[in-house]
Amino acid sequence: MSVGLPPKQGLYDPAHEHDSCGVGFLVHLKGKKSHKIVSDAIQALIHLGHRGACGCETNTGDGAGVLIQVPHAFLSEVVKDHEFELPDEGRYGVGICFLPKEESALSEAKALFERTVADEGQAFLGWRPMETDNSLVGNTARAVEPAMEMAFVGWGENTQDRDQFERKLYVIRKLFTRHARDSEIEGREYIYFPSLSCYTLVYKGMLTPDQVEPYFAADLKDERLVSALCMYHSRFSTNTFPSWELAHPYRMLAHNGEINTKRGNINWMRARQSLLASSKFEPGDLEKILPVIRDEEGSDTAVLDNVVELLIKAGRHPAHVMMMIIPEAWENHETMPQEKKDFYAYHACFMEPWDGPASVGFTDGKVIGATLDRNGLRPSRYWVTKDDLVIMASEVGVLDIPQDQIAYKGRLEPGRMFLVNMEEGRIVGDEELKHTLATEHPYGEWLKEHMVHLTEVPEAPEVPHFDHDTLLNRQMAFGYTIEDQKYIMGPMANNGLWAIGSMGTDTPLAVLSDMPQPIYNYFKQLFAQVSNPPLDAIREEIVTSVLTNLGPEQNPLEPSPEAAHQIRLESPILDNDELAKLKELDGWRGFKSVTYPILFDPKEGAAGMESVLEGIFERAARAIEEEGVNLIVLSDRGIDGQNAPIPALLACSGLHHYLVRRGIRAKASIIVETGDAREVHHFCLLLGYGAQAINPYLAFESLDDMIRQNMLSEGLDYAHAHKNYVKAIYKGVVKVMSKMGISTIQSYRGAQIFEAIGLNEGIIDKYFTKTPSQV
Repeated sequence: MSVGLPPKQGLYDPAHEHDSCGVGFLVHLKGKKSHKIVSDAIQALIHLGHRGACGCETNTGDGAGVLIQVPHAFLSEVVKDHEFELPDEGRYGVGICFLPKEESALSEAKALFERTVADEGQAFLGWRPMETDNSLVGNTARAVEPAMEMAFVGWGENTQDRDQFERKLYVIRKLFTRHARDSEIEGREYIYFPSLSCYTLVYKGMLTPDQVEPYFAADLKDERLVSALCMYHSRFSTNTFPSWELAHPYRMLAHNGEINTKRGNINWMRARQSLLASSKFEPGDLEKILPVIRDEEGSDTAVLDNVVELLIKAGRHPAHVMMMIIPEAWENHETMPQEKKDFYAYHACFMEPWDGPASVGFTDGKVIGATLDRNGLRPSRYWVTKDDLVIMASEVGVLDIPQDQIAYKGRLEPGRMFLVNMEEGRIVGDEELKHTLATEHPYGEWLKEHMVHLTEVPEAPEVPHFDHDTLLNRQMAFGYTIEDQKYIMGPMANNGLWAIGSMGTDTPLAVLSDMPQPIYNYFKQLFAQVSNPPLDAIREEIVTSVLTNLGPEQNPLEPSPEAAHQIRLESPILDNDELAKLKELDGWRGFKSVTYPILFDPKEGAAGMESVLEGIFERAARAIEEEGVNLIVLSDRGIDGQNAPIPALLACSGLHHYLVRRGIRAKASIIVETGDAREVHHFCLLLGYGAQAINPYLAFESLDDMIRQNMLSEGLDYAHAHKNYVKAIYKGVVKVMSKMGISTIQSYRGAQIFEAIGLNEGIIDKYFTKTPSQV
């Protein structure tokens, strides 16, 4: 639990921590270091104070801080007072460590860190207690204020270069944090490294922007403390609690916005951990950093920073990582160069967008840049002065620069990025930067060789036929009503659009109803809150995407042609012919499917249903690990007097979370063949809880029957009704997810943007893990 955050209680859940803040950086184009860069950045930070927040105590802030390059000359002098000396620049790492204040706990924590450094073959150099001044800090922040000491680590005997050492510091920090949190040290929740690096140093805390410099005055006011760059951030924790460690900047980035798909992103990263491999890390080191995201209840930016840091440490350029994590809208872009489209299409095979409004400043200490989300819903402006200073911020005017000193001005446009390359002394623009990265590997050739389009999959020898004799019985079994057909499915089939009704609903909550209710009715879609704007799914159609890939993922840390070996779908909704093709795959081009009936004997009740589900989950895991199965179909076809359908959502979500917990979810796709999904809300839930593709076979049969009964528009045949219905589904899903500021089905999948109403904690924990329930 983050210090300052209360435990889950009542309507509060720490998992819902969000940010909406002020972010920016100053950097000298030519890499010239000076104290003025730092002092000017602090002034810019103060001018962004209105973008942060404070509590009812005006002197307790949500968080603020700065990130600079390691100030070697300054540190070399100040450590002499602590009876040790530093080696040459770059041959040591430094970080400010948050620690417990109680003396014995403080000593235990420091000793643990020193042991961790030694165990990893590096040289511990010494501690420097931080001189901080909390006289301006409010009582709330002071009550959870950690002790702070600066830790120094030198190169080990086998260290060859700075980047290798930087990776070792990363391993040390992750190991130490894990050991500390799992220890019995009193006050261990305080232990946290804002950074531990040979390139960068972070000063941050639960402060207001104008408290940062006074609090760290012994360092930040010293003229010897110089840097060529300084990233700054003023935090506004949207409707949530502040905390010392959740202040920005983080180790690699500072962020203004919200990652709306955080829950899904965490689950997918946890699922990918079994795939991780990297030649950059020493043997055994990669296992030491797991889990990649240890504190899943941390803020959205804290989680994002964990993933960005791993990808950069594994050898990718920071700009490459940002293109993977926050891709621009490429799917429907008609004029985008093909090599860039290929880059995004390739990386979509193993990384979903971290979706939501986002302006992100990023740095590894060597380069610094900024990127904006595909919708451009966070402002990011920059000035370049005639004396080679680049000023990027959430708004203009953060520094008083005479107009005659400004060389040019610019702003980040939706999906765009820029990078300051201090070695070359210039700003690398979006077009050049992305062209360079997109042509680094032959992504287009890899896609042509390995990507399979659904139309290429061999036709199935037999497709299930429509059985009109049993249709009514099956409709009743799945809870169909005449209202479903008349007011929901009918308009969808006639017009290809989701029917619009009046505001509100007078139907009782499912948990309060006396009538049987489908499980879908126990969930409500969450929508954008406060500073998190929704999208206009119609007018901003170019930024939305329904593209879907099926098949196993590959190692996300190193590029390989095989990562593109997936099946591309134009939509996650499958017709009967398409599903039949996928169910027949038995090794064709490496794809192998298996179908599990989600049926149970109603006489055995809930216990019988649970037993069947457990059996399916275990069989699916064995099939993935031992038989190479990579497409799993959950089917409720075959219901009769002895076999009742298990709710498809329960089976899909349960299997999804079971495989996530087993660490093998990324090795297979889940396809749902179901009779109970018929309206947009049902498809949203199935996708939101992990389904990669859905075949609503009973809905298709019902449309055919509606045509026979003249319930649809005159002259409408089945092919057009079917096409319109599928179109209405995915347009409806896009409309729903856009209300949460989410643009792509790929990032919506598994994101669980729902709350449950009326399901008990046992069901939620097992089958809908981490879904909020206020009741």
